[in-house]
Amino acid sequence: MSLAPSPAIDSRSFDYLAALVLKESAIVIEKTKTYLFESRLMPIARSHNLSDLDQLVEALKRPGSTALVDSVIDAMTTNETSFFRDLHPFNALRTHLIPELIQKRSKERVLNIWSNACSSGQEVYSIAMLLKENFPELAGWRVRLTATDLSKQILDKAQSGIFTQTEINRGLPMPMVLKYFKRNGVTWQISDEIRKMVDFRVLNLVQPWPPSLPKMDIVFLRNVLIYFSVDTKKEILWKVHRNLQKDGVLLLGGAETTMNLDVPFERRVIDKTTGYFPI
Repeated sequence: MSLAPSPAIDSRSFDYLAALVLKESAIVIEKTKTYLFESRLMPIARSHNLSDLDQLVEALKRPGSTALVDSVIDAMTTNETSFFRDLHPFNALRTHLIPELIQKRSKERVLNIWSNACSSGQEVYSIAMLLKENFPELAGWRVRLTATDLSKQILDKAQSGIFTQTEINRGLPMPMVLKYFKRNGVTWQISDEIRKMVDFRVLNLVQPWPPSLPKMDIVFLRNVLIYFSVDTKKEILWKVHRNLQKDGVLLLGGAETTMNLDVPFERRVIDKTTGYFPI
């Protein structure tokens, strides 16, 4: 017996959901991507005994629906990630960016690195392990790794440091697994040494950023801008510029660029990856 297809979404319900996601996350959902709402939000609707997305929209409009709104935004936020994803940016860290910063910051002995839209934590934990593996001279430094995401739910997972075998298999060499993880049944727990290096915070890129954020030496903002409008990209990049040291660097995803956005960054290629330096 075949399963019935997911109910189609009414155009007014689509417009409401698209506006809600845009308001809360600045993510643009185009009319051609109705399937995203159907595939990601129908499980939420069913968990609340709602038969379709039109009923979900009515529930979202009711007073006191904050938790439901949060669930919808969490579901619509893409959390695709892996350890040492794309590899080249991490090679650039190891061979050029960190050695240069160690020289430049030799007096202050402070290093600040920010992983934006950190998802379940693989990126920032990769950075932490890379620092431990390659730069023992940082032992006496104040190294601060900040990891932020819109979703508290995904941050809770990141902060737990618990990963499935599938997640471990994606990008982690076995010697590093054995050195920095402990098996716990069918999952792996990252070491406290690595986990305590990271400060996880909820942060919405399109809302005001907390003044408590330190000036950053390196900002990872990879595979995030592709979901935003041109104006939102410019707004975020200007905010990054204000929160970046004058000799710091911004790392974007392979399909992203600052070109034609009228923002003050200079593009340079570093060890097969592209860095964006404030000007």
